[in-house]
Amino acid sequence: MNTFRRNRVVLTTIGSLGDLHPYIALALEMKKRYIEPVIATSNTYRSRIESLGIEFRQIRPVMPEPETPEYRRMLDGVVDPNRGAEYLFKQILVPAVRGMYHDLSSAIRGADLIVTHPIVLAGPLIAQQSGIPWVSTVLSPASLWSAFDPFVPPNMPWLHKVLTYFGPSAAHAFEKFIKLLTNPWLVELYEFREELGLPPGGHPLFEGQFSPELNLAMFSNALCVPKSDWPTNTVVTGFPFYDKKDNESADPELLRFMEQGPRPIVFTLGSAAVHVAGDFYRESVAAAKLLKRRALLLIGNEENRPKERLPEGIAAFNYAPFGEVLPRAAAMVHQGGVGTTGQGLRAGIPMLVVPFAHDQPDNAARVTRLGVARTVGRKEYKAELVARELKELLLNPFYVRRAHQIGHRVRCENGAALAVDMILDRLNKERATRFELRTVA
Repeated sequence: MNTFRRNRVVLTTIGSLGDLHPYIALALEMKKRYIEPVIATSNTYRSRIESLGIEFRQIRPVMPEPETPEYRRMLDGVVDPNRGAEYLFKQILVPAVRGMYHDLSSAIRGADLIVTHPIVLAGPLIAQQSGIPWVSTVLSPASLWSAFDPFVPPNMPWLHKVLTYFGPSAAHAFEKFIKLLTNPWLVELYEFREELGLPPGGHPLFEGQFSPELNLAMFSNALCVPKSDWPTNTVVTGFPFYDKKDNESADPELLRFMEQGPRPIVFTLGSAAVHVAGDFYRESVAAAKLLKRRALLLIGNEENRPKERLPEGIAAFNYAPFGEVLPRAAAMVHQGGVGTTGQGLRAGIPMLVVPFAHDQPDNAARVTRLGVARTVGRKEYKAELVARELKELLLNPFYVRRAHQIGHRVRCENGAALAVDMILDRLNKERATRFELRTVA
């Protein structure tokens, strides 16, 4: 008698909540389809994952606990626009690759497929060494370098215009330069590949991160349409949305504030940059006062709470699910993380983006070109300029109309469902191949 066995899929990720929530969305969708999901990530997220009835497996690197001095020092290094990527790979990810490989070796036992995040560097190694079916994912267009749509470098945003002006040949030359620049960061990873008996493979930050079977671009077509030089097996799914904290709804007091007057402006720095906020919230309060607008500050932790008593019409909360709050907002100011950007697009509200590092300047440039946002540099974030930019976003009907149009488009997508459809299709193909081999044998 045949016993039904659910497919077991291991989802791997490392990073902030913006790197975790899309995979929670996929895991919850998988549970609806009788797939057994496992999320392999940092121990920091164990309780959050297990509270949803999802199996958790820990992988290295071991990250400092949030709110500790070690965590803030790490973030200072990671969000540095000039050396942040180098710090992330040389100091955190590459030294941990052997431990991460060991952890994933354990996590995939009995699994039918592995899904990898771009910076889980041991993911491609474990897939190639074990032969387990593999689906790679990217969360933002910045991970899909294209000569026809150049990346906006966080330390040289002006270079995007230069590369665009001189065309694909200049973008190709820049990509080669970045590969040469970053190769020394990855020496230990290359040595480990050799120890495993694997061929050299592609560059881990470029073509080496992509599965030859299926690559899911988990963002909206509104943010970026496919390019001819992307991996040929790439599918754009739309954003997989999830944003609850500890599986709870928004604070009732927060929702009451949202309904007590005109729609407020929401000021947030996501879940990572919020720990190195600097004067962001002080300047935000001053900008709201200049505009005489209500404002909601999502401060992340009490250290960011403004010392002065907040004026009437301005409230501060540590956290709120964007999906519940942003549809009640007039506009949002944020750091440009792709998860936060996606939530703003879905809500259909204009955005002011203050990018810090990594993919954030690229995301900011995309939504600005899309006509739903404006961008202010981190060092230029001062109340007077912020107030002027927000006034343009709120009073110019072009931005409001365009944000509504894009919001409707994004809400019509279901990124989690399409991504799981594609994963199921990959699993079914693998099952059919195994059946054919057994039949031939």
